[in-house]
Amino acid sequence: MGLDAITAGLPAYARDVGLTLDSTIGASPLEPQQLWGTALACAVAARNPVVLREIAAEAATHLPPEAVEAAKAAATIMAMTNVYYRATHLLGDEAYRSLPARLRMRIVARPGVPKVDFEFWCLAVSAINGCAVCLESHEGKLRAAGLGPEQIQEGLRIAAAVQAAAVAYDAEAALA
Repeated sequence: MGLDAITAGLPAYARDVGLTLDSTIGASPLEPQQLWGTALACAVAARNPVVLREIAAEAATHLPPEAVEAAKAAATIMAMTNVYYRATHLLGDEAYRSLPARLRMRIVARPGVPKVDFEFWCLAVSAINGCAVCLESHEGKLRAAGLGPEQIQEGLRIAAAVQAAAVAYDAEAALA
């Protein structure tokens, strides 16, 4: 169950993805809550049922229930905000950026876990969703909180590996 099941189920062409999962999630220097919250938030964002179920099952053994809920909240709030802020950025018209977003984001103020962990999860999900505005914002908050580039890179590596595993599983399901 968990990472081992994901890795074992990957097709041969995705062997590098399995090795990367092992070297990121399996051997991460991050603290367990940052690590498993990131993996879970990214699995939600990646949207593959197998990857999500397996990571959620393993994450639940490392995270308290409030962190599980906060990681899922980070993924879902970023699903909304990443679309909005990426779109206003890509439109390139300052008029859109000056309008209030009017998106409900109360969870950001009180996520139920340390703010730095929630920001970390939001950064990783924003990488999956490709929102430059949100990436810059969350990275700035994390750097201000004392995290260095190496820690932030770990979150990005987890996002990349989880997303790649989801892509491989989706491809195989579509081709079956």
